[in-house]
Amino acid sequence: MTSLNVNDTLYEVDIETDTPLLWVLRDIIGLTGTKYGCGVALCGACTVHINGKPARSCVTPLAEVIGKQVTTIEGLSKNTLHPVQQAWIDEQVPQCGFCQSGQIMSAVALLRKKPHPTDMDIDQAMKGNICRCGTYQRIRAAIKKASTTSPGKS
Repeated sequence: MTSLNVNDTLYEVDIETDTPLLWVLRDIIGLTGTKYGCGVALCGACTVHINGKPARSCVTPLAEVIGKQVTTIEGLSKNTLHPVQQAWIDEQVPQCGFCQSGQIMSAVALLRKKPHPTDMDIDQAMKGNICRCGTYQRIRAAIKKASTTSPGKS
C-alpha cells in the first residue's frame, strides 16, 4: 500500500509505484477532472500541482509524489470557485472544455508566481498547454481578469 496526499486527503492505494499519477487519480481515486491528452507530456491536459508546482501527471510516476501534496482541479477551492475558474466562466473560455483543467492549473501556478503577468509572461507559462479549439485570446483575458483578484493557493 502506498499513501498519497491528494487535495488534502490521504489515500491508500495498492498499485505499482511506476504507474503514472494520472491513472492513479482517475482510475483508482476517481478524480476525473484531470484529463488524458497525449500521454507524453506535450499537451498539458493532465496538469496537476505537486507541492504547488505544475506537473504533467501522465508521465509522473506514483513514486515521485509519495510524501508530497498533489492538487487537482477538484482541489483548487473547497467551497466556491477559485478566482481563475470564475474568470474562465466570465470570459467564456471553454468550447469543448477538454483542455481546460490543465489550462486552469497552469494559470493558477502562473498567478502564484507572478500575480500580475504581462502578455509575454502568460504566453511563456501557457505555451505547453494546447487548446484544440484555439481559445488562446480568451485564456489570456481570463488570466488577466483573475490577476485582479486573489488567486489563492493550492
